[in-house]
Amino acid sequence: MKRLCPECKGRGMCGLPRCPITSRFYESVRVKQSDSYMGASPSVFVGTKGYPRIQAGPLLIDDPDTPPLWVREGYSIEEIVGVRARTIRGSGETAKHLDRVQEIALSATPLDVEVAFTRPISFNLTFDGTLTPVGLHGEMKKVDVLDNARTPRPVERVVADTDLKATDAVRTLYGQGVDVYHITQLLTSGLLGIRRKAVPTRWGITAVDDMLGSALKQTAARLSPLEEFMVFSATIYGNQITCILAPGAWHYEMIEIWEKGSLWGGDGDTVVVDGERRRKQGYSPIAGAYYSARLAILDYLNAIGRSARAIVIRKVSSSYWAPLGTWVIREAARSAMQSDPQVYPTLREAAAAASICLGSSGWEAYSNLMGEMQSQKTLFDF
Repeated sequence: MKRLCPECKGRGMCGLPRCPITSRFYESVRVKQSDSYMGASPSVFVGTKGYPRIQAGPLLIDDPDTPPLWVREGYSIEEIVGVRARTIRGSGETAKHLDRVQEIALSATPLDVEVAFTRPISFNLTFDGTLTPVGLHGEMKKVDVLDNARTPRPVERVVADTDLKATDAVRTLYGQGVDVYHITQLLTSGLLGIRRKAVPTRWGITAVDDMLGSALKQTAARLSPLEEFMVFSATIYGNQITCILAPGAWHYEMIEIWEKGSLWGGDGDTVVVDGERRRKQGYSPIAGAYYSARLAILDYLNAIGRSARAIVIRKVSSSYWAPLGTWVIREAARSAMQSDPQVYPTLREAAAAASICLGSSGWEAYSNLMGEMQSQKTLFDF
């Protein structure tokens, strides 16, 4: 069963009522028995339970609730878990509360809200591999937004355009500098597209990464190839992202390695591999991490005006003791691609440098793309 864990990441594929890996994080804490809240709401959440009759509501906390800020300010895993353990997820019928949820999602800054719950909030700190954990939950009977949304102008224009498809809306916003986190809020709260409806947050996170990546790789396919081999690497919260870029047309491969003793690892390293060329067939077994890392690579290639073949290795150590969500991989990949690359004239030298970064060359045995590049020549090799 343990071999299934890296693909499942707490999604319940084993059929057990509660993930045996993350069950140790379910613990009682002192919760103020309150049936109301007045304070900041930095974001919103739409659940999957009961789909298509889903529930939506604001996330409620006065602390910072922005992953890039957590990284920038040097928050530890303990501090992030602490922030999210204090976060309240308000939930209620989407039709009843959607207007207020959308108002919160529109704003680039937290809005003050007042919420009345049907009963005192309860504690249930849950973790999985995609969503950032939330500790408190309350079923809402009423929510009022106390101030006005501070909506960026590009967001105002795109949200007002009801003839713009959701995919085009997402790409337009990203092209105008709106961050992926804000775009996800807009999509999940039903503010983008022609036939608009709320989308579960879990699906929206990956959908935005995939929409943007699909557009960027079409652009990258028309660019001139790299002329050398480049190696990038960075580590955030026990997640190391090492990327090799090689000359050639777009081809992407991700190797995810959970080290022995790590959260989803077993008695030895556990590895999941997936890849693509111009088109991606099916949903990746690596889940949201695949699409988040791919977006960071494509952002870099489009910024330098080049195409490339990319091998991305994600190595997860035991120091990543609590799953914080897909954003960790996104920020680790962004950090790697913003670092100064090591440049080499040959694939073998680049692979050796990547192995030094990773502390092992074991990843090569799992890389289909590495073997293909070593055995095949293309027009770019002449």
